[in-house]
Formats: sequence, C-alpha cells, structure tokens
Amino acid sequence: MAAAGRTTADPPSHQGCAISSVRLGLPAQRGELRDRREDGHHLHHLVWRLGPGVRVCSSAVLGGGIGPRAWILNAQVPGGYPRLDPDRHLAEIAAAEGLSGPGAGLMTAADVAAYTTARDGGVTATVTAGLGVRGWAAAPDGDRAPAFRPGTVNIVVTLPAALSDAALVNAVATEAKVQALLDAGLDCSGTPTDAVCVAAPEPGPDGGEPFAGPRSTWGARIARAVHGAVLAGARPAA
Repeated sequence: MAAAGRTTADPPSHQGCAISSVRLGLPAQRGELRDRREDGHHLHHLVWRLGPGVRVCSSAVLGGGIGPRAWILNAQVPGGYPRLDPDRHLAEIAAAEGLSGPGAGLMTAADVAAYTTARDGGVTATVTAGLGVRGWAAAPDGDRAPAFRPGTVNIVVTLPAALSDAALVNAVATEAKVQALLDAGLDCSGTPTDAVCVAAPEPGPDGGEPFAGPRSTWGARIARAVHGAVLAGARPAA
C-alpha cells in the first residue's frame, strides 16, 4: 500500500537522520510512516508509539526479547548497508523521532512505504517484505548468510488482548508467514534475517490469555492477519 495524504514539514536533524512527517492512518496501531534522508538516500520508516502498558515479544535487533516497550520502529536502510552497529543506528533514528523509554527496532532494505497490512478480529499485522535473499530455514550447514543482511520480511502485530508469556511467544506466527510465502508461489520459508514484533497489553492478575496457537481465538486471528499481510507483500516477488 503506497503512502497517501503526505504532508511534509521542515525536517529536524539528529546525527545525520533528517526526518519529516508523513501522515498515514494505521487503525488500531497508532503508527506513522515517516521520511528521512541519510547520506543522500531518501528512506522511510514506520513508527508505532505504543505508550505505557504494552509489552512486546520480539526478535528485533534492538530491544528484542519480551518486556515493556513504549514504541516499535521498522526502518528502511540502503542496499549494501555499510554499518556494523544496526542497534545504535536504530537508536539514533528513534532519538530523532523523540521516542523515549524502551523500544524495539527492526531494519530492512525493502521499501517501507510499500508496506502491507491485514486485519482480523481486532488484530492488525503490518509487513515489509524484502525477499531478494531467501531460502529454507533448515539449510545445509555450509549454506550461511552474511552476519547482517537487511533484506528481511519484517512483521509487526498488534492486538488488544493481554497474553501470557507462553501465548506471547506462540503469537509470533512464523507458520502463517511460511504458509503465505508458499501460497505466493515462492519456494522458501523466508530470509535469513526475518524479524517479528508482537505487541499486546500487559497482563493483569489473571495472567492474560493462556493460548495463542493457530486454533485458539486470538492465535487464529493473528495467523490470518499475518498470512494476509505477508501474502500481499510477497506476491510482487513471486
């Protein structure tokens, strides 16, 4: 889905990251598509300003793991990405956005402005799909990827239901991603650097929903949303 309704302000500058606002409604996600310029490149990133009371399960290069997160950032970088400190780079972009507190940051060489979304029963999945370097997860030992290659299928899932720790891990929905890639006609399970973030309210005394597998109520919704968003993003690469 291409950016729409763009309004650009005079961009502030922070450590080489010039950022200007782009208005874009992401229902149920409070997300924004943003512009920046780095070293002559015009790049985009998506920001979710989650606020307090949200925790994230993530494989992100910045802020991975399970814990409270105030924001999520999915940043586009140029092909042939030269930096060896992606976590610091993401922190610089976050600081330029005025993001504070703990957050999670992902990177991709895909066009972030071409992100895709799908929704199901209160769940929203947002995907940026960079499938130039792809293959099967269970590859021979000699088939190694570079230490960092920011092509990636990045998935951000938001939902309104609190989940237990186990359910939050189960909500990562990699099976739905692979199903979508196969349905798109791609002979792969993903890329070597795919990343995911699942954001849900912090659980109360009841501990949250105990299950998020694909046959549970919330797990099924997550799986369908992830499948729809990945399928839409993967089709141009098929």
